[in-house]
Amino acid sequence: MNGFIAFLAKETLEMIRNFKIWILLGVFLLFGMMSPLLAKIFPEILSGMEMEGMVIALPEATYLDAYAQLFKNISQLGYVILLLIFGGILQTEVTKGTLTMILAKGLPRRVVLLSKYTMAIILWTVSLFLGSLTALGYTAYLFDDMKMGGFFFALFSLWLFGCFMIALLLFSSTIARGGYGGLIITVSILFLLLIANMIPKVNDFNPITLAQDSLNLVKGTIQWGDRIPTISITLGSLFLLLFASIKSFKKMKL
Repeated sequence: MNGFIAFLAKETLEMIRNFKIWILLGVFLLFGMMSPLLAKIFPEILSGMEMEGMVIALPEATYLDAYAQLFKNISQLGYVILLLIFGGILQTEVTKGTLTMILAKGLPRRVVLLSKYTMAIILWTVSLFLGSLTALGYTAYLFDDMKMGGFFFALFSLWLFGCFMIALLLFSSTIARGGYGGLIITVSILFLLLIANMIPKVNDFNPITLAQDSLNLVKGTIQWGDRIPTISITLGSLFLLLFASIKSFKKMKL
């Protein structure tokens, strides 16, 4: 336990020193501030434009537009930034040889992996909820008819898929070679999941569905019970990836 806490502290300090923690926090805070504002002013800007004599008329924005903009930013740019931040989560230290010295002192390999995963999840969680709470505050200020609905369950879905994605990245890093081999494998698998989601009835068993149906959960067109199979598959896959990561890392030559 002492080794886990010590390595977790080391990971935290490195994230602070290389500014990754501030980048991720800053980006999601920006999402939280800008999403409701863009949802509010974008229809007004377009409504005042004329194109070849035609005036564009759009309905007045609502709190749902603010949620839609937030979820869009997270599911597109947010996940990309998350992957880039943690793209070298393991292989950077393997390449530098710093892990060899740490492991030579008797620290179990599973502690190294679990510490890295825990640090990534903590940062992901704090960033996501900081940005989301900021968005809620701005939405309440800009839109009088704001309702929460299934907002937090939609947010949980986005969070869980991010946790799955980090676990996938960690596993990919234990089987890949090169500085960003794990990132390439992860992106390739996510692309395959995206393609697979186009097949009817695959949605209920595909983790990537959690990143695509956020607004429908808020609107109530999809109930939380409808996503129990997806959540179960995602959680099972997450723990399986962590288990496989530990097994693979034990065989990995440093």
